[in-house]
Amino acid sequence: MDQYKGSDVDKYICFMSGESEKNTTWKLGVPPNFDVVNKLFEEGRTKIWPTGSLEEQVQNLVKTWEMELFHKMKPQDFKTVDVTKLTFSVNGQKPLTPKGVAKIGGGYNMFLQTSLPQNLRMYDSSEETVDTAHKLFTTTFPRGFAVEILQVYSGPPVIAYKFRHWGYMEGPFKGQPPTGELVELFGVCTMELDENFKIVKVEFFYDRGELLAGLIKGASATTLDSTTGGESSACPFS
Repeated sequence: MDQYKGSDVDKYICFMSGESEKNTTWKLGVPPNFDVVNKLFEEGRTKIWPTGSLEEQVQNLVKTWEMELFHKMKPQDFKTVDVTKLTFSVNGQKPLTPKGVAKIGGGYNMFLQTSLPQNLRMYDSSEETVDTAHKLFTTTFPRGFAVEILQVYSGPPVIAYKFRHWGYMEGPFKGQPPTGELVELFGVCTMELDENFKIVKVEFFYDRGELLAGLIKGASATTLDSTTGGESSACPFS
């Protein structure tokens, strides 16, 4: 996993510059800048892994894969995955190929899939597109949503790890005012890698309600009632 050592433009994230990226199609036309979220990461992380350790390499792999998922427009530009074999699944739901992820509206919608009835969904992925979801969450978390690896249970070819995502709700979310408070999400993931240390299978397990509940702390009973179709006493995240 020596390829996951960061890059000349970001000490954590690989495959953002150089000859291999000269033809990459970026979402915003240029490679993203992660200075702000890296500062959030460094100020808020709970683990500092030794240079060259398995934990550091896994953390850089995860950060790089998430960068490619959200910022590279063409799957063929991804360097962390084998797009011909790759499948994703969240909480045991049906695995998706990269084309399947694109069909449901991209990474945010993939991570926030749910089988809840529509009237109980605080975030309804079926009503969001790649662009509306991106605008929503980058507005809610203007400094980004940092990720750290808390523990690595096994190394390649099947990596199992525990992660923490966090950010501060400094912008509105679905009519809810910003609180400025910390919002966190914990979970576990397994990644199956091939002989070139490219991802071919990803399985995530976490409670999406842990994230969404943190975004409605300031909501009134009236607001929740209208959001959930009159069932204000029902928890939309259980």
